[in-house]
Amino acid sequence: MQTIQRRIEAGTYGPGSLLPSENQLIQEFGVSRPTVVAALRMLREQGWIDSQQGKGRFVRGRPAMSSAERPRPGQAYLTAPETTSEGEVIEAAALAAPNRITALLGLASKSKAFLRRRLVSRDGEPTEIVSLWVPVESSEGTDLTSAEPLPQGLREHLQARKGVRFDHVVEQITARMPTTEEAKRLGMPKNTPLLAVYGAVRDASGTALAVVEVLLPADRHELEDAYPIG
Repeated sequence: MQTIQRRIEAGTYGPGSLLPSENQLIQEFGVSRPTVVAALRMLREQGWIDSQQGKGRFVRGRPAMSSAERPRPGQAYLTAPETTSEGEVIEAAALAAPNRITALLGLASKSKAFLRRRLVSRDGEPTEIVSLWVPVESSEGTDLTSAEPLPQGLREHLQARKGVRFDHVVEQITARMPTTEEAKRLGMPKNTPLLAVYGAVRDASGTALAVVEVLLPADRHELEDAYPIG
């Protein structure tokens, strides 16, 4: 989806032009049909393209307020199937969680939590490390331990398997220097900081259900927001 979106922004696919067919996209990117269908659905929902029955999908261009409508890093990871992005699962285990994570999950200090961590890539280059932390019991009976990308979003998967209902996310953004391992995995130059985005997922009562942690090299990312003025 990101490649198609960048092509629209660059004018490769101009407003009013017909997008390549699903079969053409499958052949070009070497991915499955469900992955292509899911990516095109997201582009349509965000206002980048239109679908016309019997004619195909046409480019609308950059949607108004697109940055406001685009999912934030943690939200995108929660809602989009893992199969729609390049990457690999680099860790999936129950382990002692850092203090920030236990605090956000409402757990006692030094408690264990289940971690599913992916190294996400774009055009073959690593761009971010995305981690999902949940209480250990919330991982039981799920596919979070799988080394394969999930064909559904984490929100949908946990709601189906555990019956939880996500209501809102409380987001925190901080900056820090990467660990040696983080810098190596992300191919970061020396003395380059990380932007760390933490999204605490809660139900309607405010009970913590999960934490999404997104680590972004500061030399490759910027966080943009837009909002109407009433």
